[in-house]
Amino acid sequence: MSLQNLYYKRTAATAKACYVCYKPTTIVLATIDTTDFLYTCLVHLTDPGFATRIKDDDSDKKAGVNAEEIARVKQEWEEKQKKKREKEKGKDDGDKADGPAKGENDEERAQQKASEESLDKKPEAAGVGQPTTSPKPMHERYVLHRRIFDLRLAEHRRRRQAAQARTLAPRLPGTPSNTMS
Repeated sequence: MSLQNLYYKRTAATAKACYVCYKPTTIVLATIDTTDFLYTCLVHLTDPGFATRIKDDDSDKKAGVNAEEIARVKQEWEEKQKKKREKEKGKDDGDKADGPAKGENDEERAQQKASEESLDKKPEAAGVGQPTTSPKPMHERYVLHRRIFDLRLAEHRRRRQAAQARTLAPRLPGTPSNTMS
């Protein structure tokens, strides 16, 4: 069992004592498989003697959507909406030639137009301000200072040795009960 010195900042529901100062905190540094975790204050995360944040510039660039993509998607959407409107106008013109005897259909068309206009407004507002794909939530990554990491390794080693001692204890011989005289 080897630990890697790469921890992810997460938030816990319950506050526990900080690893260094014992103040209650909900910030947890945990390995990817959560074999090791420790509660830390926000103050200690900014201390370079405790942990250093790893900045991942590549993921930040991939997660964001640039203005060119937004403009392209917006233009495509507008073109689709124009085609829909032209189609509807063609249908409306054909219906008017048939005659105004259909009063019920006029009401239905008015309702459809109203619902389509409301739908037209909603995607525009959502499409402009928000990217098409939501970015993945990324946890901040930290590397512990080498001495702090050595303390974590020593603690895990001590726990492992204690567990081995508990499993071996029943098989060891007991102390002699007879006294020598």
